[in-house]
Amino acid sequence: MKELPNLTEVLISTLTKLINQFVDFVPRFIFATFILLIGYLVAKGLAVVTNKVLERIGFDKIGDKLNEVSIVKQLQTEVKLSQIVSKVLYYFIMLGFITDATRTLGVGAITGLVEKLVNFVPQLIVAAIMLQIGVLVSEAIKNAVVSICKSFNVPSAKLIGTIVFSFFLVITIISALGQAGINTELLESSFNLLIGGIILAFAVGYGFASKDILANILSSFYNKNRYEEGQIIQIDEVKGQIVSLDSTSITLQTGDTKTVFPLQTLQSKKVEIFKN
Repeated sequence: MKELPNLTEVLISTLTKLINQFVDFVPRFIFATFILLIGYLVAKGLAVVTNKVLERIGFDKIGDKLNEVSIVKQLQTEVKLSQIVSKVLYYFIMLGFITDATRTLGVGAITGLVEKLVNFVPQLIVAAIMLQIGVLVSEAIKNAVVSICKSFNVPSAKLIGTIVFSFFLVITIISALGQAGINTELLESSFNLLIGGIILAFAVGYGFASKDILANILSSFYNKNRYEEGQIIQIDEVKGQIVSLDSTSITLQTGDTKTVFPLQTLQSKKVEIFKN
């Protein structure tokens, strides 16, 4: 029959191991704390210097452009890139020192987690830069579309510009998420189906609603070299001098009054041109 272990010896052995582990842990804890303190001072100092340098070289002007974007205005927040960059730099440096501190402590689980965060930060920075550039490009495309639509007197120019802006913004967000390491296959598939349905419905509905305007715009290309302001013409029974000619209509001075015809009238009606 085996003898039972001496309870006193077991307690003493366990207590001795705990004391030895504690004695071994305390210096490592102190050294890890010292590393964190040095890391905080270095990160804070570099962040402050970076913030001041970026402010002086005018880096915040890019942020000012972002603040003018409609979606940023709606968020009622101010983007100051010098502060954002300095804070990212601060946390990136701190994560590096935290990694060294956890290695000193010898806690493998914490060290692995911190290392994953450190490796994730560069991807996050690239994704943020992509998102910033995407917002600026989307806003520029939106303004260009609105200007073109207004020049052709296309109704709902702002609505079309907003749709175009949203389209490119979503593409930018999906690309940024992919850069950050997030699986976006399902999101991309859903977005493609949604956009395809919206474009088809919009094209059909807007085509029927704007067919007269499009006909006038096409007529302006066909007739831009035939007619000019100052000419005297007659459309059916209406005779007058051309006083205005734009992309959708033509205006005749007929005595004391003015008569406005849609440009497609020049294609469908009999038009006589008189010499001045």
